[in-house]
Amino acid sequence: MKNQRLPILLSAFNLLLMLFIAAKPSEENFDKIRVKEFELVDKAGVKRVSFKTEDDGSVIMRLIDKTGTIRVKLGADENGSGLVLLNNSTEVGLHALAKKDGTKLVLVDKDGKKREL
Repeated sequence: MKNQRLPILLSAFNLLLMLFIAAKPSEENFDKIRVKEFELVDKAGVKRVSFKTEDDGSVIMRLIDKTGTIRVKLGADENGSGLVLLNNSTEVGLHALAKKDGTKLVLVDKDGKKREL
């Protein structure tokens, strides 16, 4: 029986060591993370932010409310960039474009009247 104590003690020690290592939270830092699409979700698992490269090569960021409605859209491609802010009815409230041929800013008031700068 004495001959079996050492292997049992070593096995128990190894098991405890493995559990300790497995339970230790990772503190890894990454210099770069490469993905084709990135989604940020809330506690309920609902998508709230999306960063994505579209098939046409443009890059789009969407901010989404808790009901799944896009409220902010920011995009860029080789021609320039754009920003859209949407109101509670998902109608454009502000649309800004910066392109090679000029910059455009469109503001829409609560009555739907557009003002372009």
